Amino acid sequence: VAYLVVFHILFVLFVWTYWKSVFTLPIQPGKKFHMSYADQERYENEERPEVQRQILAEIARKLPVYTRTGNGGFAVDLQLVMKYQLRIFHFSFLSFCRCVLKMDHHCPWVNNCIGFSNYKFFLLFLAYSLLYCLYIAATVFKYFIKYWTVTRHSPEPWRSPEPACLTNGRSKFHILFLLFVAIMFFVSLMFLFGYHCWLVSRNRSTL
Repeated sequence: VAYLVVFHILFVLFVWTYWKSVFTLPIQPGKKFHMSYADQERYENEERPEVQRQILAEIARKLPVYTRTGNGGFAVDLQLVMKYQLRIFHFSFLSFCRCVLKMDHHCPWVNNCIGFSNYKFFLLFLAYSLLYCLYIAATVFKYFIKYWTVTRHSPEPWRSPEPACLTNGRSKFHILFLLFVAIMFFVSLMFLFGYHCWLVSRNRSTL
């Protein structure tokens, strides 16, 4: 009973975070964060890197960004202001054109753009998926061990023979397949979740 309770708790959390990752729409930044056409044209027409950096510094001072470094500078690279518009990414291949605030990536597994509004749910989805696969692999592993056991008859006549485990060929296949899939997804999710945790710790994105 305890195994079933833990299993269903992880399953509900897994489905809930997946649902939120899929159906939480990416939000758009306010127009006050958009670069004006004149500033963009001025930047693109300038070929000298030092002048381009001065233009970016002027644009960044106009933005309502309150996070600063210890010496009073901006917490973001000014080159990203032009290149990524403070990590606002434009996707033209979607059914409607939209800008995604703090765009990280477009995830085909959830069929959604992962950004500021649903990145938390995406990280939780990876975490619960990791725990879910680990729990399945751990609970199935003992049956995988029994896969190699055979019936052993006790030499004492008053003791009954030890029963054989997983004598059915289909049962053996199901156990092997379930353990293999759980371990395979666990390993892949471990690297993916670790990579995104590293990105969060550095305040960076995939782009």
